[in-house]
Amino acid sequence: MSLSYKEAGVDIDGGNKWVKTIGRIMSSLPKNPNVVGGIGGFSGLYKINDDILLAGCCDGVGTKLEVAKLASDYSGLGQDLVAMNVNDLITCGAQPLFFLDYIACGRLNETVLEPIVKSVAEACEESTCALLGGETAEMPDVYPETGIDLAGFAVGMVSPKDVIDGHNVEEGDVLVGLPSSGVHSNGYTLVRKVLLEGENALSIDVTLPELGEPLSKALLRPTRLYPKIVMKTVKKAPIHGMAHITGGGLEENIQRVLPSGLTLHVDFSSWKRPAIFEVIANAGVEEKEMRHVFNLGIGYTFILPASEADDFMKILTEEGEHPVLFGEVCRS
Repeated sequence: MSLSYKEAGVDIDGGNKWVKTIGRIMSSLPKNPNVVGGIGGFSGLYKINDDILLAGCCDGVGTKLEVAKLASDYSGLGQDLVAMNVNDLITCGAQPLFFLDYIACGRLNETVLEPIVKSVAEACEESTCALLGGETAEMPDVYPETGIDLAGFAVGMVSPKDVIDGHNVEEGDVLVGLPSSGVHSNGYTLVRKVLLEGENALSIDVTLPELGEPLSKALLRPTRLYPKIVMKTVKKAPIHGMAHITGGGLEENIQRVLPSGLTLHVDFSSWKRPAIFEVIANAGVEEKEMRHVFNLGIGYTFILPASEADDFMKILTEEGEHPVLFGEVCRS
């Protein structure tokens, strides 16, 4: 028996419909002349002056929190939170400036919260992003005693001439991906349903032969931070677009930055998926749904002319990366 993300309780298509509703509400308001572009991108842009745009975004870590609770391991969640934001931020070419966090809980428990905040601070340092502040809200009437939720907010800066927004993407451009560290921070409601709940539930501490490590370690491995490698290499090639691969998978997230009339072809056989995705698939998730929900091993994507791909992949390789050429842009 197979299970979809929607059947597990999360409706990606419904979420996309909701974004359109928000867009309609926003479009009914007087337009702020300093807001550049519209809703639906990985981050929003705000004009400070002719030379500076601020980029801002907001995101959380979802129900990966529940897996952390089950394993009593919160040590990587702060990095997840920072990564989900700064990885979105850099897709427009913005350099991260600062980050703020919001922690909501049923009861303040320093044993839980301290490793999260420590991880946030370390991830900000790794991303050359200042941890500016945050809010911790204890709300026993809203959350159960062990309940917790995390949200983050990141702001960056980019020159108007350096903005990468996908408008230059054209037919024949290729997709070059950077590997993910695993599941990252999307799809955990489905992961929990097929792996950790029901009559065939696995122990969170079980070591599966195909993983070679405890299930908890594979599921809680922190989301990769891409700012350093992206900021170091993005100006070394004519990058037409970039995408952070989160909920919706490769096709949906890359499609977000393509101009009207273009689509993409992904060769899903062009890279080796991390073993955790095979474990999830074998537990009862069909291939179509796997592609719709998970990053499948590619966490960040560059879109660039085919003629530049070999040189750019060499640059990435020299920086210690393992880039993958996995698709191309074509007419829809």
